[in-house]
Amino acid sequence: MGALGARCGASLYVKCENLQKTGSYKPRGALVRLAQLDDEEKRRGVIVMSAGNLAQGVAYAARRAGVRCWAVMLETASVTKIHATRGYGAEVILHSEAATWFDRVEELRSRLGAIVIDPWADAALIAGYGSIGSEILEDCPGVGIVVVPVGGGTLISGIAAAIKLSHPEVRVVGVELASGRLVQASVAAGEPLRLARGPSLADGLASPTTSGLVVEIVGRSVDDLVAVSEDEIREAMRGLLQRGKLLVEGAGAVGVAALLAGRIGRLGGQPVVAVLSGGNLDVGRLQEVLRGDDGP
Repeated sequence: MGALGARCGASLYVKCENLQKTGSYKPRGALVRLAQLDDEEKRRGVIVMSAGNLAQGVAYAARRAGVRCWAVMLETASVTKIHATRGYGAEVILHSEAATWFDRVEELRSRLGAIVIDPWADAALIAGYGSIGSEILEDCPGVGIVVVPVGGGTLISGIAAAIKLSHPEVRVVGVELASGRLVQASVAAGEPLRLARGPSLADGLASPTTSGLVVEIVGRSVDDLVAVSEDEIREAMRGLLQRGKLLVEGAGAVGVAALLAGRIGRLGGQPVVAVLSGGNLDVGRLQEVLRGDDGP
């Protein structure tokens, strides 16, 4: 990433989870979690609530395991992500209100008897995501800083735990939305909080809550949390497409956005890895980004 790296003042590398199966990192955790189900749990099936990428990841893993999957998604979710989740074999249930999203999942669990995969507190998901950190250390042994998108915090929890286990000197920085810093606030409070979210280019980071497990791991293993604006995300998406020929959704571009905006601090030309967490972008949203529309 020569041109973008020069603008950042670093030797910039990107971890292309946007090119992963289902278009994001989520299958890493979903495959680990589905592998833990016993035969009786597999017969019951699984339920997942998701803005889109986890729904696709769990649906993909469930199909591979021969397990029935229900995905509870908000009606405002990306059309691309809804269609893809159905394409991987899940029964998609669209819900109208974020405020009662959890209630709908609980109603389904009670009625169906299926296993709920907790998007925020499932240790198996976090462990699966940690494989990204291990691969970064293997592929870029001199890395000094790893920059990771943060919504509910499970991705950075897995990556940071894996990196700090053997390389505590590597700086791990999380990037949140300036419009709602859920994980930062939760770590400061010492407990998981909930946060109402507005629309954003980075809809994949619009987690309404986090978990005690995430608060613990982030508080112990993440060196800093910064935030970026919608305009900065838009600029990073355009730069990745135009300069890197990489189609990256808003949530996946926030790490590069933070680097371009100077949020990470002095980099001194050292190797920096930005995790591109996903590439599931509607054509309409892509057109908005390329036109430079002001709306999220």
